[in-house]
Amino acid sequence: MDAGKPVNEDQGQEVLYERRGAVGWVTLNRPEAHNSINNAVRRLLPQRIRQAESDPEVRVIVVRGAGDRAFCAGADIKEFRPVESPIAYRQERLLNNWIRPFDEARKPIVAAIHGHCLGGGLEIALACDIRIASTASTFGLPETGLGMITGVGGSQRLVRIVGLGRALHVMLTGERMPARQAMEFGIVTLLKEPAGFFEEAAAFAEAIAAKAPLATMYAKEVLRHGAELDLESGLKLELDLIALLLNTEDRLEAARAFMEKRTPRFVGR
Repeated sequence: MDAGKPVNEDQGQEVLYERRGAVGWVTLNRPEAHNSINNAVRRLLPQRIRQAESDPEVRVIVVRGAGDRAFCAGADIKEFRPVESPIAYRQERLLNNWIRPFDEARKPIVAAIHGHCLGGGLEIALACDIRIASTASTFGLPETGLGMITGVGGSQRLVRIVGLGRALHVMLTGERMPARQAMEFGIVTLLKEPAGFFEEAAAFAEAIAAKAPLATMYAKEVLRHGAELDLESGLKLELDLIALLLNTEDRLEAARAFMEKRTPRFVGR
């Protein structure tokens, strides 16, 4: 599988977007730099996520890295320099954080991880809903060794995914973690062999895309939002959302398809 083709070349090549069937592929495209994050990536990545989110034909978004060596090796150290005003930096990030479109997306986002997934690259992966990985991939948050901590929510997402003890282990040691350990920690949920990895990732995304789109989006909403609520409020949210699905065309189509012993044809209504 190739790295994908840009929809609009004049917007920059550092992050690409293309749709294949019902799956929108967002590709970090700096393979010569291990897909590290520079200012162009920070500008383009949120645009591509929003582009996939607004594409009516897309039901699932996959984020991947170009080339053979890395999903994303983190921030481009060549761009490290003092900021003019730490206060202005903080205010700008509060108002315009480039990772925010991941949190705003209603469609499921899958990280397809191969090679290095380090620092800001792991933060991108943690902002996705599901992480699948090649058995040859490596993970880590090396920021403390560079005099830093995570900067786009990695600490907060990591502790919610793996728990406090394991999050402290990952952040305080800064060590590189092999894929199987990342799976044991709960950072990834599925491992595949390197050969044919992106074909496997595509099949995984397509299986999710084959489900009823509204039900998929509501399932994501009830899990993500419900995790931050008390049980009673979470149960109410679940009831509110299932009530909205009861008379949808897709629910009625699923019932007809079951009785007629055929595959349902979902339309997202």
